[in-house]
Amino acid sequence: MRRSKNTAERKIRKFTGKMQASLLLVFCIIITIFIALVVRVFYLNKADGDKYEKQVLSQQTYITSEIPYKRGDIVDRNGTILAKSVKVYNVILDPYIVLEDDKDGEHQRATVNSLATAFGVSADEVNDILAKKKTSRYVVLSKGKNYDSVQKFKKLEDNDKKIRGVWFEDDYVRKYPYNSLASQVIGFTFSGNVGNSGIEGYYNSRLNGVNGRQYGYFDSDLKLNKTVKAAENGLSVVSTLNAGVQQIVEKNIKETQEEINAQNISVIVANPKNGEIYAMASNTTYNLNKPRDLTGFYTQEQIAAMSDEDKQDALNKIWKNFSVSHNYEPGSTFKPVTVAMALDEGYAVDGKTYVCDGKEKILDTTLRCANRAGHGTITLKQAIAYSCNDAMMQIVQKSKAKSFAKYQSLFGFGSKTGIDLTGEESGITISEDKLKPVQLATCSFGQSINVTMVQMVGAISSIINGGKYYTPHVVKQLVNDSGAVVENVKSEVVKTTVSKNTSDLLRDYMHEAVLDGTAKDAAVEGYSIGGKTGTAQKFPRDEGHYLVSFIGFAPVEDPEVLIYVIVDQPDVSKEAVVKEPDSTLATKLSSRIMKEILPLLGVSKSASKDVEATPTPNPDASPTPTPNLPKEGETSDDFQGFFEPSEGENSHVTNSNALSTATPSPSPTTSADPGQTTAPTETPVPGATPVPTETPVPNATPTPAQ
Repeated sequence: MRRSKNTAERKIRKFTGKMQASLLLVFCIIITIFIALVVRVFYLNKADGDKYEKQVLSQQTYITSEIPYKRGDIVDRNGTILAKSVKVYNVILDPYIVLEDDKDGEHQRATVNSLATAFGVSADEVNDILAKKKTSRYVVLSKGKNYDSVQKFKKLEDNDKKIRGVWFEDDYVRKYPYNSLASQVIGFTFSGNVGNSGIEGYYNSRLNGVNGRQYGYFDSDLKLNKTVKAAENGLSVVSTLNAGVQQIVEKNIKETQEEINAQNISVIVANPKNGEIYAMASNTTYNLNKPRDLTGFYTQEQIAAMSDEDKQDALNKIWKNFSVSHNYEPGSTFKPVTVAMALDEGYAVDGKTYVCDGKEKILDTTLRCANRAGHGTITLKQAIAYSCNDAMMQIVQKSKAKSFAKYQSLFGFGSKTGIDLTGEESGITISEDKLKPVQLATCSFGQSINVTMVQMVGAISSIINGGKYYTPHVVKQLVNDSGAVVENVKSEVVKTTVSKNTSDLLRDYMHEAVLDGTAKDAAVEGYSIGGKTGTAQKFPRDEGHYLVSFIGFAPVEDPEVLIYVIVDQPDVSKEAVVKEPDSTLATKLSSRIMKEILPLLGVSKSASKDVEATPTPNPDASPTPTPNLPKEGETSDDFQGFFEPSEGENSHVTNSNALSTATPSPSPTTSADPGQTTAPTETPVPGATPVPTETPVPNATPTPAQ
């Protein structure tokens, strides 16, 4: 027994020894492998560490968020903000955090109640989201909340630690402080910063920037590492518009429309020396903050009866800018073009006389003058002043179709001007081979040819400024975040249309039209005004179906301001309207507008003997008050509360002389002159850099401050 026991123990010891040796061997092998791996990792880290680190990071789940860029502002020539991207906040809900370890629901109740209080969201809707998306980490609860409401929530959050799972993303929303002011020039944006029409559409890519992005990932210690690529903000547009002039024009259009109920009234005010547009407006305006709102144009019953296609058609008509997108027969405002051509080509000379008996027979067609009895024997100057069709027909019959077609093109008719606005039409002209004697005759006094308002502005500007053709434009500069000018929209002479001598004569002829011709009602006391009236019957050519117009300028000696007025199809049932074409509807409107804007633009009164002059104001006296732009009650309903007290943004488009967009004065302040008011002074947005000072308008009073 004993021997058997000893034998067993020896076997066990022998087996144990072998096992220990085997384990030691395995251990040594493992240690060797581990050391080899460490060496290998060290080697790889030294040799290809960057490569493998990138591969590892590329396989990690990143937390990313977009940083929105700020779309550039649009301002008038003096810095008044017309369109601005205002910072807003999207409310983000994290249901997982709200509900985590919330057994008695106190965190949920506190969070939901605070959201309802600060942002007006429905508590039931928030609870429903929490019930359906318990594990979600990201739910956009509400968009476009202003700074004040966010601060209200944060105060609630600071006072109640049970509130959790709510955070905010920055965003921007487009705002138009003055609602409908210059609506068809400014245009508006759809969602996603897509400009629709006007400056917003034409300069869309320049106004837009590039979104930034914030990247985050968890490292081996579960720490969140962030990398931020900053957003690139868009450029801002300094327009040629003068907000004060624009407001005067729109006010007078509205008053005239109430009297005559025209199908359309449109006005352009421009600088004939460089093509800059100071104002462009029509009686159809819309709220840029609510561009799809039809309630100002149709009853609720009419809107309800519209199909989606009908609504879109109605909106397109409202958004359409008559000044650039509508073709029409200009009528007698075209006569200066005919006379300028004849003078430059030698078909007419100053002082030449023409006999008007009230009609001209061209081949088998009899064409009549507006004065059926005839003007008798008149000079070329009187032909413009009295708007004689016979004289125009006699002039072009001496010329050739080739000459007329040449000048038609030279003055820009039949092609787009290139104005920096969307939707421009090119007009309709008759080609040389189709300009037969009758067509040539009717074209001479502005029928059988279709033009746009901006074409007429460009052409007549060149006729009165010495023959220099400038492209009409609505933008002066593009500036960046810091206020530095990135691009100047230069006013360059595109071509020469007529000689200086012809230009001098046409100014004199058009002056005569205001002094003793068809445009007497366009006169403005104290200023020398030149211009030309126009009347054009529309198809079907019946009573009341007509368009009247006036294109004028001041001062005659050296034109600084040009105005073009169109009154299209006034309501003949109105007391102020006659059934026959009546250009006084346009001349009177022009006179009212010019009376207000000439002092605003610093145009000196005339000392000419043939103008009823008034003494030049004392330069030391109080300046002419600028008009009142819309006050607080007339601005966007929800524009207040969007501005942080210290955003630190480079709001480079504000100007110390411009109207406030952030905090409009509730009422105008009274000036030294009783009965006159001044516009509120702007409170600049923090961090603002003024727009570079402009000098083109002599003695211009900045709009709209004093």
